[in-house]
Amino acid sequence: MRRKFLTNLFLLVFLNFLIKPFWVFGIDRGVQNMVGPSEYGFYFTILNFAFIFQIFLDFGITNYNNKNIAQNNHLLSKYFSSIIIIRFLFAVLYMLIIMGVGVLMKYDARQMQLLLIIGINQFLLSLILYLRSNISALLLFRIDSFMSVLDRIIMIIICSILLWGNVTEQEFKISWFVYAQTVAYSITALIAFSFLLPKMNFKGLNWNPAFFAVIIKQSLPYATLILLMGMYSRIDTVLIERLLSYDGELQAGIYASAFRLLDVANNMSGYLFAVLLLPIFAKMIKEKEDLSQMVKLSFTILFLFSTAVAITSYFYGEDIMRLLYSQHISESLGQYNDRMTETANVFRILMIVFVATSSTYIFGTLLTANGSLRVLNLVALLGMIVSLGVNFILIPQFEAYGSAWASFSAQWITALLQVYFAIKLLSINIERRYILNLLIYILIVITLSYFSILLPFNWIINFALLGISVVALAFALGLLNVKAFIHIIQNEK
Repeated sequence: MRRKFLTNLFLLVFLNFLIKPFWVFGIDRGVQNMVGPSEYGFYFTILNFAFIFQIFLDFGITNYNNKNIAQNNHLLSKYFSSIIIIRFLFAVLYMLIIMGVGVLMKYDARQMQLLLIIGINQFLLSLILYLRSNISALLLFRIDSFMSVLDRIIMIIICSILLWGNVTEQEFKISWFVYAQTVAYSITALIAFSFLLPKMNFKGLNWNPAFFAVIIKQSLPYATLILLMGMYSRIDTVLIERLLSYDGELQAGIYASAFRLLDVANNMSGYLFAVLLLPIFAKMIKEKEDLSQMVKLSFTILFLFSTAVAITSYFYGEDIMRLLYSQHISESLGQYNDRMTETANVFRILMIVFVATSSTYIFGTLLTANGSLRVLNLVALLGMIVSLGVNFILIPQFEAYGSAWASFSAQWITALLQVYFAIKLLSINIERRYILNLLIYILIVITLSYFSILLPFNWIINFALLGISVVALAFALGLLNVKAFIHIIQNEK
């Protein structure tokens, strides 16, 4: 299993690092700079509002399905023919809920129009994730790797034409960005289905209310988990916009600018690990295989990466933000400098959160594969309470910066609890020397980062030298071992 994990991880990471940096630094950054922080904050608030109610789109079925099909491949055709109906019924429920709550929150016509399209996009995205859950459950990781970047490839093509193709004399509108997502998600869903269809004996849709009830009942713990995690991971900008009447959209835009790289880092590392690990962990647990080495391998790679990114981002926060975001036509130089300072402060806190979310992608996934949903839900409930409490206390005084600390508090508390329960419930063996090496690694990376900013070169050169030093450090401490990787790939199943 370690061989399968490593070989497919390399492919998945390669494809994502090939495509997504251009998406982030070219397209997404280009859109943010083109429309300005307030307009992008307007979009980002609506997006996160729609995301909070994701529970009603999926009801935990994707995670339940991935775990179940990974352990019972022969059930794919039976489950798919009924679950696909459930998903469309949930889509109708989801649209009614988000539009209804939008009315109760007194969203104006423009907000409601954008919410409608974003709601459709969220359904398409959830459909893609469900289709991919079947593909990865069959351990078809190469196909799943391709599907993980397909929507971004299509978006890059469409948005490149709109941003730089001189096809219109109008200024770029945030609604164009949303419509481009609709097209990209639709095409990706169709292609994912075309890959999956030959792998199952699909004889059409199966309307079976009794089966629907069973699936929903079994998925309920997963649904609760998604709802609670969505509340403490995505509610920040919604609360910023609601609690700050004067400059809520601007502060939401500042938070969105800082959050963007955290989101990208999660999607290009932690989420990719979780996609691979959930079916692998589920199969290993069913076959009663020892989990310690797989957990250690995956956690080591992700922890080394996330801590390096977090620490270097802390020291180079404002340089990175100024590199990414330019002065908007509507703001003065002083306003731009203030915005960059605020954004960098939020960014530094959020990138420390990246270490916590990375741990969650390993140990939370392990608990999910084990079926420890009660533990996960209790931890997530605590995370939601912490997030809401800290947000309500800090946002009125510290604005986006206060919300960043709310995210920090909730994510670190939940991550540490998940690590504790995973080690306890699944008897994961962690050596003290290994933990000591991780602590030494953190301290040396902090030291290297501090001295790197004192070098007399351009900050980009300093940053590059720091990156090389950090990689060398990981090998020097024995935390990364090329010979061990080669041995796993050549000799293990």
